[in-house]
Amino acid sequence: MKIIIQRINFAKIFVNDKFKGEIGKGIVAYVGVSSEDTEKDIDFCIDKLVNLRIFNDDDGKMNLSVKDVNGELLVISNFTIYGNTKKGRRPSYTDSAPAEKAEEIYNLFIEKLKQTDVRFETGEFRQHMKIISENDGPVNLIIDSQ
Repeated sequence: MKIIIQRINFAKIFVNDKFKGEIGKGIVAYVGVSSEDTEKDIDFCIDKLVNLRIFNDDDGKMNLSVKDVNGELLVISNFTIYGNTKKGRRPSYTDSAPAEKAEEIYNLFIEKLKQTDVRFETGEFRQHMKIISENDGPVNLIIDSQ
């Protein structure tokens, strides 16, 4: 499992051109599922996502987590994270999990995320989404369970 995270000041999500939700200060998390992912990968990624210290403390050092700042998450499924661009000009998605398995893993990820104290919004699996956000920093990182 790979998650591209962006520290943001705010974000809004639209699904099929309809407003779905918004968050304030926090993280936009694009979640990619590989065919090898298990519950262990989910647990690792959720722990990193909610505890990674990427927000500034009073001294301006990145020393606080999204939990510490009472931030929010916008979680979006994104199979293109596993796109391989090494050969040719068209990405290959053979490392991405098949849609049925990816949806199962993603839904379990969301269920486990509900067990944290972090407020979050989500997109919708296999739907067209538009995300509007304001990056803060910018701070962009990749969480990789492998």
